[in-house]
Order: sequence, then structure tokens, then C-alpha cells
Amino acid sequence: MVRVEDLDQARVRAAGDIAERQLRDLEALGIDWDGPVLRQSDRLQVYREMINRLDTYPCFCTRREIAAASTAPNSAGWRPYPGTCRNLSASQRRIRGQTRPPATRLRSGAQQWTVTDLARGRSSGMVDDTVLRRNDGTPAYNLAVVVDDGLQGVDQVVRARDLWTSAPRQAMIASLLGLPEPVYAHTGLVSGPGGRRLSKSGGALGLSELIGRGIGIKEIRRLLTSSLGLPPVGELPELLAGGDGIDAALAPPPTAGTGSAPHHLDAGPIGEDRPGWWSDVEILVEGSSISWTPRRRTGCR
Repeated sequence: MVRVEDLDQARVRAAGDIAERQLRDLEALGIDWDGPVLRQSDRLQVYREMINRLDTYPCFCTRREIAAASTAPNSAGWRPYPGTCRNLSASQRRIRGQTRPPATRLRSGAQQWTVTDLARGRSSGMVDDTVLRRNDGTPAYNLAVVVDDGLQGVDQVVRARDLWTSAPRQAMIASLLGLPEPVYAHTGLVSGPGGRRLSKSGGALGLSELIGRGIGIKEIRRLLTSSLGLPPVGELPELLAGGDGIDAALAPPPTAGTGSAPHHLDAGPIGEDRPGWWSDVEILVEGSSISWTPRRRTGCR
């Protein structure tokens, strides 16, 4: 299934036809999907109904006010919401509402939540009264993806490790809505040389531009699969045959966090000699050639 997460209309307008280009890129790589493409912008009523099922309150705080009132940020730079608007009286809400429309926050009642990651084991991370709806009326990403995952039957979420710290609050929201909490598999990050972020604004090349340089689809597939520790294949159906090499590459690495007791959530890279889907890699494009190397560092970008 394919889902286009297009709730932030300002970003959508700035990005132009990027969603359609991404769909064409998937097709060029030989990846197709079943059923229609789900677009979050068409599901606003679903998100409103889900928010109404939760215990919420209006929040009038600006980001600057939250930063000034919050405790020190954690290792990933995240500041938990200090609860400033949690217990405002009706009259206080009316006064604050005269100058600023409110966002909607979850009254969570929890300070941490434990989640499972296939590469890191069970980890506990901080949660707070997270925003469910922004003050412009747009449903928050953390709410929308949880609702869509639950209603689409997603039971394993595979994504880059820079979103690992979002897992506890998303799992908490799922639990409060009565939806199954997924198992996560947070992959390594792909960057340019020196850890430079890959983005169109930073000059990174898209798939069509790589092809325009004479780099073939089969070469790109071999690069992608080998960077995951998989056998380098030019045709993706070859991966469906299975085998010891493929099974070993997909198996998560042994970590200290795989025991029964949860440990503190760490969003950093996993130091493993064997490359796999959990590894950070750097992509280098020179002329009509493309290559990758493992990236070793500590901490989370």
C-alpha cells in the first residue's frame, strides 16, 4: 500500500509535484502497490473523529514560550511540554483565546512509554501531552500516522532512526485509541559525503537525474540492496527467492537491549561490523558512477 502524507499544505505547495515524482520513482525501481494511493489530506474527518475519542485540552503556548518553560532538552534535542495550559480555567482560556487560536493537546497521564525495535530491543522513552491538532486546525503528524497505521493494519513500522524518538509517543497514542502498538525497525541514515543531508534544496540528485547521467536502474538496485547487506541484485524478484544470505541480512543484529528489561531509548547508530539495514551509509555520485560506504559515528543527527 502507498500513503501520501500531505497534511502540511505549505510544504506541499513548496514541494510542487514531489509526491507524483516519488510514485514514478517507485515504479522505475520496479516497486508497485495494491489499491488506490491513500492521501492524508482526504481523511481530515477521520482524524477529527479520532481526536474526539481522546482526553484533550486547548493549548495556547507558542514554541518560544514552551522552550522558555521546559526543562533541558534530552539527547535528541526534544523538550517535553511542561503542562502550562493543562489546568487553565474557563476564563483563562477565553482570555488567551482572544489573541491566539489554540492547538489541541493530549492529556496523556504518562511520562514514559516502552516500545520494541528489532535492532535495539525494548526501550523506554519520554512522552508528554503531545499536540494532536495544530492551531491552524491541521491534524498533527503523530496523530495521523498512528490512525492510518492502525486502520490500514500496519503491524511493523520500518523507517529511519531519526524518527526513533517519536516511537514512544506514537505507540502511546495507539494504545489510548485502542489500536495495536506496532513493532518498529529503525534503519540507518543515508547521507551524502561527510554526513551531508540528502535533499533537493541541498543539491541532491533525484532518481530521474541519476538516470539522466547514464546510471542504470539495475546499478541503482544493486547499490541499494548491497548497502542493506543484501546480495547485490539487479532485479528485485531475485530477493523473493530467499536464502541464507538474504535471511542473515534481514536478521537484526544482537544488541544489549534485546533482554526482557527495557533500557533507555538511544536514537544513535548501532556499531556493527556487519553492514545491514540498521547501518548508516554515505552515497557518492561522481559523473556516471554511484557508490556507497559505511558511515561510522556516534550520536544522532
